[in-house]
Amino acid sequence: MGCSSSRRMELDANPTREHGPATASGIIYSSMPTMHANEQLKDVVSSGRGGSMLAKPCPEPIVGGGLNGKSLPFHQFEGPAQSKFFAPYWSMETVNEALEKGDVFKVLFRVNAHNRLEAYCKIEGVPTDVLISGIAAQNRAVEGDVVVIKVDPLSFWTKMKASKGVDLHLKANRKTSGSRQGKSKLNTDCKYADFGNSLVPQKGFYCEYSSCAGEDVHDELNGPVGCNYANGYHQSSSDSSHVAPSKGQGEVLNAVGRMCSMISSYPSKRPTCRVVAIIEKSPRRDAIVGFLNVKQWFYYREGCKKDAKKNKSLLSISNCEYIEIMPTDPRFPKLMVLVSCLPDCIKKRLDDEDETVEMELVAAQIDNWSDESPFPEAHVSYIFGQGSEMESQINAILHENAIRCSEFFPESLSCLPSNTWEVPKEEFQNRRDLRNLCIYTIDPYSATDLDDALSVQRLPDGLVRVGVHISDVSYFVLPDTTLDIEAQLRSTSVYMLQRKIPMLPPLLSEDIGSLKPGVDRLAFSIFWNLNSSGNVVDRWVGRTVIRSCCQLSYEHAQDIVDGMIDAETCNNFRDDLPQLHGHFEWADVIGSMKCLHEISKTLREKRFDDGALQLESSNFVFLFDEYGIPYDNTLRGRKDSNFLVEEFMILANRTAAEIISRAFPDSALLRRHPEPNIQKLREFEAFCCKHGLELDTSSGNFHRSLEHIKEKLKDDSVLFNILINYATRPMQLATYFCSGDLKDNMNDWGHYALAVPLYTHFTSPLRRYPDIVVHRTLAAAIEAEQLYMMNRRMSHKVRPGEEVTRCFTGICFLKEAAVSSEGREALSAAALKHRIPCTELLTDIAAYSNERKLASRHVKEASRHVKDACDNLYMWVSVKRKEVSSLPLFGPKNVQFYYPIICFGILFPIIKFAELA
Repeated sequence: MGCSSSRRMELDANPTREHGPATASGIIYSSMPTMHANEQLKDVVSSGRGGSMLAKPCPEPIVGGGLNGKSLPFHQFEGPAQSKFFAPYWSMETVNEALEKGDVFKVLFRVNAHNRLEAYCKIEGVPTDVLISGIAAQNRAVEGDVVVIKVDPLSFWTKMKASKGVDLHLKANRKTSGSRQGKSKLNTDCKYADFGNSLVPQKGFYCEYSSCAGEDVHDELNGPVGCNYANGYHQSSSDSSHVAPSKGQGEVLNAVGRMCSMISSYPSKRPTCRVVAIIEKSPRRDAIVGFLNVKQWFYYREGCKKDAKKNKSLLSISNCEYIEIMPTDPRFPKLMVLVSCLPDCIKKRLDDEDETVEMELVAAQIDNWSDESPFPEAHVSYIFGQGSEMESQINAILHENAIRCSEFFPESLSCLPSNTWEVPKEEFQNRRDLRNLCIYTIDPYSATDLDDALSVQRLPDGLVRVGVHISDVSYFVLPDTTLDIEAQLRSTSVYMLQRKIPMLPPLLSEDIGSLKPGVDRLAFSIFWNLNSSGNVVDRWVGRTVIRSCCQLSYEHAQDIVDGMIDAETCNNFRDDLPQLHGHFEWADVIGSMKCLHEISKTLREKRFDDGALQLESSNFVFLFDEYGIPYDNTLRGRKDSNFLVEEFMILANRTAAEIISRAFPDSALLRRHPEPNIQKLREFEAFCCKHGLELDTSSGNFHRSLEHIKEKLKDDSVLFNILINYATRPMQLATYFCSGDLKDNMNDWGHYALAVPLYTHFTSPLRRYPDIVVHRTLAAAIEAEQLYMMNRRMSHKVRPGEEVTRCFTGICFLKEAAVSSEGREALSAAALKHRIPCTELLTDIAAYSNERKLASRHVKEASRHVKDACDNLYMWVSVKRKEVSSLPLFGPKNVQFYYPIICFGILFPIIKFAELA
């Protein structure tokens, strides 16, 4: 069977867990094979440890070796009792005991994409990331692993890269024999010699620090590697960096406090640590994409042929011959693959001495990484095709991010009605009928999954009533059904250039669940009565039936806002406008749109006065020819019509968060955005200061300060765009969380960028699974409210004139109603009916949703926060056709292209630049 250059092949009976959760990771993608077999080994030299040079740890292949007692390929290690390259892992018993005492910490392992010798981890409560320097200290951990670390003594901490000062106090109190300044020095107290920052450790050497108490080294720890599901929900730790032992919480807090105190005392120092155990292996171990490095193997086989010919013996592939895989993601180590275990099509090409096999893009799974081997052993699980082909690259990106792109399960499709579905009559009785209200959608021109619509009414008392109407997807996606489980597994729709991978079947997301104009649709609606200052004086939340009157694009909406469209031009001169349905006229839509625009400006101004932050960035888009090949690129900025929709979606999400967190304080799925990274924020301030710009990053003044700088740099838009790019770097990612998981830390619930204390996702249930969970929780709150009111009336506890409506969903939450026996009973019954997950289960849902959202983001954004992963592929084509203004170096292995016309920069590996040239 031959290997197709364009066809993806599944080669393993149990391939990468396509349906399982994956810890997403960013990709610095290199599409072509690395041509130098020993590139990593060439870097394996260290000037530390007394200035001695570290020799290459593995013997080079020798021509003619292997068959007559000479060396086999360089990655083989002979002898029955091998010396160890790494320290053995601690036992589970030792780990648990150390966790409870606060001697070690459970963290998420992250590798620097520009320097694999550097890995970092975040300890909950510690303001500075902890450095894991050198492959020895990393101890076989892989990007995305959940590991246990032991923090080094203060004397081993390194200097902050951004730090210009020297801590003289620390220097004076440091013992020469135990110091590690910058690069690691030999610790004479160590039982073994540490191989520090070397990419490959010296054979037979690893270090155990004598200062570590209670560190009995045992056999390798077998932590939870697989992924378990209960009703489709991922059972895993919600926060890999969060330590929550059942005992000894005080000791953990004390240990964190001591670290914070030391960091505060020595701000120029970065804590360092080492990995002592891996307790949850990253799913990325099962999806490492790369190229086969066959040159050395061919070189070795040539020697074997000469020996075989000389000895008149047959030449065959032994069970000890390996070929290395060079990962495209520089954060992963080289992999060693047994030649005898390669797919038959590859082995045949090797037998035919076809060197083009190294152009095949493959995926591999790590099988084992013993402490006796500098590199992990793996096997090839997929062949995507030629690495130079765009389709192969895209499939590889999807594969390593575990994006499920296959067809939906037949069982999932069977959960849906036919495409002739109509709103059942009983729903008109159970819902508020809004079909006579002027409601319309505003979306991108080509959008098909329309899940939000808007309306506005002027009230007689000078108020306006704004309505947000969201597709009631939870009506179709019932809890614990096959459709629900598959939606949770996919978790989010993935948008790529010229391609969308939906979370829900198109029948639902583009037809019966989409708020298409002119047809009846089920919705969740929120109405607010707003005064002229943008304050909400009343609200109503409930399930409705709507009928959109038209589908506007953002361009149409912008033309209305700008006054380019009025009733006369719509009726007589514009043939590019969408069809209008129902009894409404264009004057109704135009008047409604202008009213919404004025309200949105008031809300937006009010939000930024409260301290919200908006780091504006334009979308980088490509123009394609009729064959789907990119021929040009440009920037597409956001306009008032985008901000209009955004403002009301934010208000709807805030309202939903407020309701569900009050009604179900232990089981509300919310979204939080932590404050920026302090260290990176200081670096940004220094950058501004260097250019003579005053920046106030204090809460509430950040956005205002940037606006002042924007005005100051109005004649230098290039510098301001660079400034905004720098401003995004200190920002942390927003994440989902369960309210019950942070019940004792409500100060951590807030959303920094939006400057709101409560937030969630409610407005996009067709493309985000968390929104469906929020819909169910909101439906439970509404039903509990109705049950409570009914029980109060039936028990005659309602006094004449007493208002008991909207006790759980109104502006004023009646806590006494929620904690009363009737209230608790109503809330419990509604939660059971709508299958609201408990705290533990919802914590897992939040964690998995974060993983999948990040995976989707990495598919869409491979470089920085605004770069589409697939754009990289198109950018390589585009770079050849664009004049580049400047090429400033960005580190030793990268070059940065900058387009002043479109104010955009992109990072490329130098090897890639050479190939393009």
